[in-house]
Amino acid sequence: MHVLHLITSTRSFFEQQIAVLEDRGIECTIVGVPGEYSADSPRTPLDYLRFHPRVLSHALSGEYDLVHGHYGLVAPFAIAQPTRPVVLSLWGTDVMSDMAWLRRISRYGARFADATIVPSPVMSRELDVDHVEIPFGVDTDRFRPIPRDEARDRIGWDADARIALFPYDPSRAVKDFPRAERVADRADADLEVRTIDDVPYDEMPYYMNASDVLLVTSRRESGPMVVKEAAACNVPVVSTDVGFVRETIAGVDGCVVGTTDDELAAGLERVLDGSRRSNGRDAVDGLGLEAMGDRLLDVYRRVLDRPSETVHRTGVGHEV
Repeated sequence: MHVLHLITSTRSFFEQQIAVLEDRGIECTIVGVPGEYSADSPRTPLDYLRFHPRVLSHALSGEYDLVHGHYGLVAPFAIAQPTRPVVLSLWGTDVMSDMAWLRRISRYGARFADATIVPSPVMSRELDVDHVEIPFGVDTDRFRPIPRDEARDRIGWDADARIALFPYDPSRAVKDFPRAERVADRADADLEVRTIDDVPYDEMPYYMNASDVLLVTSRRESGPMVVKEAAACNVPVVSTDVGFVRETIAGVDGCVVGTTDDELAAGLERVLDGSRRSNGRDAVDGLGLEAMGDRLLDVYRRVLDRPSETVHRTGVGHEV
């Protein structure tokens, strides 16, 4: 099976999906939107105009069994190619965007794709068409418990400091770093908030394990994956009630989901008064990469096994 993957930009969870698919014998070709991208400098309409002929050229080559679009912005390009069935994965910041036009494009894509995938129940509630829920897998070999002293020694953190890890670039407004600082100050604890930016992915488990607690104060999230990764490391989490946080850490020792600053501050105090480790790894059992790969492959096979008249090239089909 040869799959054409369309992306706006890569993410660690996307790269993991490609790896597990290739492990299962799937040939994967990735075509991205041209142009440079950053949070401060998004791609231009011209970049997307250049993307369209690239997609058509690949799709019309006859080399591919299906097209898998990743993110709502690529949905129109995946659907516009006339020959291959389409699987669409929504990532959250598309169908749950503050921008109404992006939400509309994403929902349009879900309506006309042959199968739509979302990673969490909170995203499922945003769609009114049939879809399948496949959680992003956690690399539990990489994200694993590591002794705190060993992790701090590796990255150069003070062995005796009390540290809350804010796992984002503090300049990203939606992550609300000022609230993280405010909550940490309100907690009755001598707590330092550390931020990270441009840390190599392979080093992230050390930053997780070096921390006493992961602090998430985001205003909205489709995930966040860092919560599952921290749980896999048995690192406590204190978080706002966003994305799949509540369902991931519900009932996990040393983890708190709060709404108000007082609730979050009390959560930090509770974590720091305890062992500063959780049993979160048990909560992500069954959410590994292998399970994710098996479910993705099952979606592909079910789409390809349908009678040709039921796929979106000649009609609309949504069941997965």
